[in-house]
Amino acid sequence: MKKLIFVLALLINMAVVAQVKDSTTTFKKRVLENTEVDFLLSYYNQDGTHSAVSGGIGSEKLSDIASNIVVAVPLNDDDVLTFDVGISAYTSASSSNINPFNATGASGAGYDDKTTIGKNAAASSPYGTPWQASSGASKSDQLASVTANYSHNSDNRNNIWNADVSFSNEYDYTSVGFGGGFTKLFNEKNTEISIKANAYLDQWRPIYPTELHEYAKYGANFQSNGFFSGVPVLDQNGTTSNGYLPSAFKPYDKSNRNSYSASFSFSQILTKKIQMSIFMDVLQQEGLLGTPYQRVYFADKANYYIGQSQYIPVYTTSENKGVYQLADDKERLPSTHFKIPIGARLNFYINEYVVARTYYRYYQDNWGIQAHTASIELPIKISSSFTAYPMFRYYTQTASDYFAPYEKHLSTEKYYTSDYDLSKFDSSQYGLGFTYTDIFTRAKIFVLGLKSIDLRLNHYTRSDGLSANIGSLGFKFVVE
Repeated sequence: MKKLIFVLALLINMAVVAQVKDSTTTFKKRVLENTEVDFLLSYYNQDGTHSAVSGGIGSEKLSDIASNIVVAVPLNDDDVLTFDVGISAYTSASSSNINPFNATGASGAGYDDKTTIGKNAAASSPYGTPWQASSGASKSDQLASVTANYSHNSDNRNNIWNADVSFSNEYDYTSVGFGGGFTKLFNEKNTEISIKANAYLDQWRPIYPTELHEYAKYGANFQSNGFFSGVPVLDQNGTTSNGYLPSAFKPYDKSNRNSYSASFSFSQILTKKIQMSIFMDVLQQEGLLGTPYQRVYFADKANYYIGQSQYIPVYTTSENKGVYQLADDKERLPSTHFKIPIGARLNFYINEYVVARTYYRYYQDNWGIQAHTASIELPIKISSSFTAYPMFRYYTQTASDYFAPYEKHLSTEKYYTSDYDLSKFDSSQYGLGFTYTDIFTRAKIFVLGLKSIDLRLNHYTRSDGLSANIGSLGFKFVVE
């Protein structure tokens, strides 16, 4: 009888333990309760006077519209699968001048490598200018991208693994990426350490400026073939000449660009009101790192033009309405690029209405650039549903060893670029954002409950004259 009572007590105890374990599993908080859908839209426009396509001078007008749909799906209590699908479309005065010769000229409807020039193309005095957009096909393009990310959380939510793959494509460039990371939380989730690695295997389909493309195709006799057949080339004095020969130009022998990165971050809650984090990235790029269609002009080479000779004296000003200088070469940069950014964030809880988010980053690479970035954002709680985000960002960098302005490079140099993104400059960005949040998702669109709306407007200025405006609008929905 005692044995029977003992066995029954043991079985009851085992059942209670099993129920406790099952209860723990059943009521474990899910990482993501419901499927969430984000709709994002952004608009960007800029203007400046240092077009890299035109060798460091000319219009930099550009506008871009981009949209993304991000869907996060909880697979179970611990796992989330996220898809990010995006498309953007731009128009650019700068890139249109890959072929600057307008549709009335020998280049037909704006030739570049997207079309083929007939050997007997009509020569009706083509012209162009770096200060205006050409009608060429390269004035616009579209970028499509998709990223899939899988994340897994441990039962105690202290360990998070994630992996991602991505693909993007535009007319002359394709990118495939993959990576993964691990995050560890401890000290009652007051401390967080994260590591991540990514690789991007990219492929160019090089497009060269019209004059360099023709030289590569026909060699030293290119001025009597293809586009140049019957087209007058002018020297600095406006006299017809056959002296133009971009002998420094050679097509790239590589078309791949591979990028590898490793990231480390450490985050710590210091007090009830202060949180800090530090991070460091190591990045290595290999392959074709120059941009095939960005021109370079040499100070020690004679200048040659196509177009209307009366504009040659004012070539470097916006008064130039009808002449374009022929390139001495394309941009040429080393086949490796090593970068190290190191930074920190410090967030202060000031009171129940205001939080200060500060950020600093130092950057250095083996091309001679050193840079500093500092920013501050002040989320201000207007009500239980509305928050405003005034922000300011300052950036400064030194010039790359390989940068020089228009017509300042020498033909004896090994590497050269007139892309002002690699020049010495300072920039400032300031803006304001607004967020509306409804944790109860009272607004409904079919099965979608509106969780938040985010609107941000920013203005950007650079010491080289570039300025830009950026606007973004986002909607977050919960599938109910």
